[in-house]
Amino acid sequence: MDNKRSQSVTLDDVRGAHKMLSGVARITAMETSRHLSSLVGAPVHLKCENLQRTGSFKIRGAYVRIAGLTPEQRAAGVVAASAGNHAQGVALAASLLGVRSTVFMPVGAPLPKIAATRDYGAEVRLHGAVVDETLQAAIGYAEQTGAVFIHPFDHPDIIAGQGTVALEILEQCPEVRTIVVGTGGGGLVAGMAVAVKALRPDVRIVGVQAAGAAAYPLSLAAGRPIALDPVSTMADGIMVGRPGDVPFGLVKELVDDVVTVSEDDLSSALLLCLERAKLVVEPAGASSVAALLAAPRSFEGPVVAVLSGGNVDPLLLQRILRHGMSAAGRYLSLRLRLTDRPGALATLMAVLSEADANVLDVSHMRTDPRLGLTEAEVEVHLETKGPEHRGAVAAALEKAGYTVIG
Repeated sequence: MDNKRSQSVTLDDVRGAHKMLSGVARITAMETSRHLSSLVGAPVHLKCENLQRTGSFKIRGAYVRIAGLTPEQRAAGVVAASAGNHAQGVALAASLLGVRSTVFMPVGAPLPKIAATRDYGAEVRLHGAVVDETLQAAIGYAEQTGAVFIHPFDHPDIIAGQGTVALEILEQCPEVRTIVVGTGGGGLVAGMAVAVKALRPDVRIVGVQAAGAAAYPLSLAAGRPIALDPVSTMADGIMVGRPGDVPFGLVKELVDDVVTVSEDDLSSALLLCLERAKLVVEPAGASSVAALLAAPRSFEGPVVAVLSGGNVDPLLLQRILRHGMSAAGRYLSLRLRLTDRPGALATLMAVLSEADANVLDVSHMRTDPRLGLTEAEVEVHLETKGPEHRGAVAAALEKAGYTVIG
């Protein structure tokens, strides 16, 4: 690390933000995960920012930023661009402070997030297919109207507000040795690092990025923010192509490591949070847990994993859970050739039932140039109990004389 500490955000700033947020942001719960603790070999606690107001930590930074505006700036209103969490945080913060807000969202943003942002009091404008286009529209609106643009992560007030999560963690788990947190533009991990390293320099801070949107490792190696293009991940909350200038300096100085996780890791982590912890978490919010699953013995305990958000579209959640079940060896998709005769499908179902596989979906095809006159093809989707059971199901089908073709 660079020994010259950045002064853009200080512990006093984070403490001031914490005082400002009293009665506004919730002090979110800290839950212990026995399953993760057994994997890591040390106590693992989950900091539940998915239960925060608006469903993520974003209300913290948005409120501090808007509260710091002058009366003239407040009168001009604020504008933001976001696909979800920042949008809702700005909308609620502005409403609480009596400030008019306009939020630009991508045309394809999930309907529940659009509705929630409107319900929190913002005027929502849909523009652009991707967030970068939406961002440019919001900046243009700010230039035309004089509204103050509220950046999601690249401002000291935003970073100070997000850093209040760390003050709560140090109160709730004073014995903590490692804090793991999902990282996009860097506002949350930077703010938390400011507070933790000032109060407990012995605590290790680890940022987590999706492998398909990992701009920080590249940027840290280069010593400056580098734009990554394209970026692609199911974790839209951390799908940021370039680190913010302000958080990057803090991350470079104060964060001990930034690791990456795969899409399989993310979906498995989301499934674990839902099944084992009974917590609904979005992919970005589950990224800290994904890092623990990917390399459980790499973290000195006690560990606190920050669940940064829980705003996941139900349709996306359905797809991710199926992906997570597949990654965990609990979902099996097969194509088989059958003799096309009465009762053939019923016989196949009987074999699967005997193997204790739960049939989720069946597609039966008789007319295809690839099939013989007496053949049919069946695609079947199964829920299994894990990798060993998957193997047992496949073995049972082969023993019964079925040909598995995919």
